[in-house]
Amino acid sequence: MTTGWTEARQVARDAAEPLEAITVDLGGALGLALAEHLPALVSLPLCDTSAMDGYAVRGTGPWQVIGRRLAGACTSGAALEPGQALEIATGAPIPLGTWAVLPVELSALEGSTVAGELPGKHHIRRRGEDIPRGRRVLQAGSVVTPAALGLAASVGYDVLRVHRRPRVRVVVSGDELLTTGLPTHGQVRDAIGPLLPGLITAAGGELLDTQFVADRAGALSESLACDDVDVVAVCGSTSVGPADHLRPVLGALKADVLVDGVACRPGHPQLLAALPDGRHVVGLPGNPFAALAAGHTLLAPLLHGLAGHSPKAPLTGRLRGAVTARATETRLVPAVRTDDALVPVGRDRAGNLWGAAMADVLAVVPPQWTGPEVEVLPSETPSGALFALPE
Repeated sequence: MTTGWTEARQVARDAAEPLEAITVDLGGALGLALAEHLPALVSLPLCDTSAMDGYAVRGTGPWQVIGRRLAGACTSGAALEPGQALEIATGAPIPLGTWAVLPVELSALEGSTVAGELPGKHHIRRRGEDIPRGRRVLQAGSVVTPAALGLAASVGYDVLRVHRRPRVRVVVSGDELLTTGLPTHGQVRDAIGPLLPGLITAAGGELLDTQFVADRAGALSESLACDDVDVVAVCGSTSVGPADHLRPVLGALKADVLVDGVACRPGHPQLLAALPDGRHVVGLPGNPFAALAAGHTLLAPLLHGLAGHSPKAPLTGRLRGAVTARATETRLVPAVRTDDALVPVGRDRAGNLWGAAMADVLAVVPPQWTGPEVEVLPSETPSGALFALPE
């Protein structure tokens, strides 16, 4: 039974339990999802510090400069007396008794005396003002970005608990496919094999390898007999023609077919199945743009779930142009972003990647859509979380 596009994506997401957690150093965590909440191990700042280069002063000026302090250990040292100043660097702990920090650009130094008008701000960062110790700074399921790595380091972490990436094997079937050179009559160059690694990586997966198999049930069955991956993405063999063997093979393996066809164009003949050993099989159509659409529909949500990524709210935009909605199927339409709208680029037949290659996003046009708001999927990053559309 054909499943609606939105429902199919949810089924794929719900089918995926996050994979086991591993402990990695900070550099190894980039792009992975946190397996547990991240509380701050220390306060930021750790003590009262200067927010500016200048002079820590007490009382009204002018002030006698009694020394210099650079950033370092949180030690207050001797307290300032009224009329005294201490030259201080940004991030250095302020001495006891400090009223304010006089920024260097507002100061006038003559000999050992500094003068200037105190600013309205005291330019002191109080202990824990930015992040109190114990405050949760990142949620479990957050993808570790470069900024997140810096944040984790700043609050005291050397290692992080993260979910490992789901391992994916791509199986491309088709007697007519070439992987190099110019095709001749009756042959075509494989376009799906090259497009899937980027999609898999962006969705949180790790491509283990790509296998090319003949249009034979035995060859396909053999390619699924592996225990070193979490997901097998089968390209081609998902329709009902004489060379389409995936469904019979899955039946012989006693797989539980969770999605068997999705009401979308392109990409209708796609499927999702769970094998008895816990691995998942995603069937992608053999036409390249249809395979890309199916990758966004079933493969990306499945990988997000296995990788432990927290669900993201969908991004939306306004679609402008001659787009006709279907009565019962969702359309995925390649579009580019302009200052105020999304504009279809055309050239979007199921077997042609030209439109998708020119597009910034895939606009999701639901059945009986009357516009202009649509959900959008970034064509380069299936996570859907790396850009914002214009208001």
